Amino acid sequence: MALSDTAIRNAKPRDKQYKLYDEKGLFMILSPAGGKWWRFKYTLNGKEQQLTVGVYPDVGLKEARLKRDEARKLLAAGIDPGADKKRKAVAATMAAENTFKAVAEEFITKREREGLAEVTIGKAKWLLSLLEPSIGRQPISDIEPYELLAALKEVEARGTHETAKRMRAFAARVFRYAIITGRARHNPAADLGEALISPKVTHHAAIIEPKAVGALLRAIDGYEGNTTTKLALRLAPHVFVRPGELRHAEWSEIDFDAAVWRIPPAKMKMRQEHAVPLSRQAIAILKEGEAVRGHSKYVFPALRTWLRPMSENTLNAALRRLGYSSDEMTSHGFRSTASTLLNESGKWAPDAIERALAHKDGDNVRAAYHRGTHWDERVKMAQWWSDYLDELRHKF
Repeated sequence: MALSDTAIRNAKPRDKQYKLYDEKGLFMILSPAGGKWWRFKYTLNGKEQQLTVGVYPDVGLKEARLKRDEARKLLAAGIDPGADKKRKAVAATMAAENTFKAVAEEFITKREREGLAEVTIGKAKWLLSLLEPSIGRQPISDIEPYELLAALKEVEARGTHETAKRMRAFAARVFRYAIITGRARHNPAADLGEALISPKVTHHAAIIEPKAVGALLRAIDGYEGNTTTKLALRLAPHVFVRPGELRHAEWSEIDFDAAVWRIPPAKMKMRQEHAVPLSRQAIAILKEGEAVRGHSKYVFPALRTWLRPMSENTLNAALRRLGYSSDEMTSHGFRSTASTLLNESGKWAPDAIERALAHKDGDNVRAAYHRGTHWDERVKMAQWWSDYLDELRHKF
């Protein structure tokens, strides 16, 4: 006799587990604790088997019968409903693990373990946060170019063209990783560059006129803000490094005896160790910092905590405080100042200047050759440059 909703509701637990039977193999198991489970009994290849259909009351009588009928259709087609359920469960689990967000996070973790710079990892996580609302939960193998493009266009519409370009480039790397690891077959980001507005190329503002450089150096000497910020501003013109490399400098990287600062590959844009020869002036500035270093491993710790390096905007904010607008001078501009005036001096080989700026040579053999042959020239150039800066400070 078929079950009814009333009979199921009124069924009470007993001392031992017992069953209530419906029709066509569907039945219910009632436990002494009061639990009620649906089961479907079927025979396949001469063996009796059971399929878990659900738990009452989450799965009611009507739904349990529908699930039973679906299982019977699979049996009629020669498919084991138990095995089919397991395959679907595995597929669902894989889909959850293979969403764009999951694969992107795995990719970022991999790059982090490879030693990618902290600031670069932070930017990757930020780009993922921008893509997540639109495609983050989708299986990465199902994402179509038009879906990704819609997400990029939404950001582009705000006028942030460069951000949209970076989002596309990040997505392309994630899709390539998914292809390599067998989670996707195509890269929908590959050809979307042409569909985006190309951002205007901007150059880091820099002062390159000698008289103006002298005025800038005097302004830095008169800076009345935080002591650590002032030391970083004073050192920046002497060492040619990128602002991120300067901010993340650690005392363990400074060799005062050899007068050299060795920046590990993980902190460099080109992922190659970079040695910076230190002039007498640079050493003197660093020793001033060492005298007040406190407990931080960083040469220039953050203003609020010595556990982190100086923030990305500190030096630019200090330049604004000195009266220099973003169109006149930036922290990155110290590199352009050095590059321009060193080349104009005619005293130094262009290759030595490029090595000092840590610009990568496309020829690996040539690059290795340069690292060795230009070191002595770079040491002399570093001292000449610091002496020249002193001259500009006092001459104009």
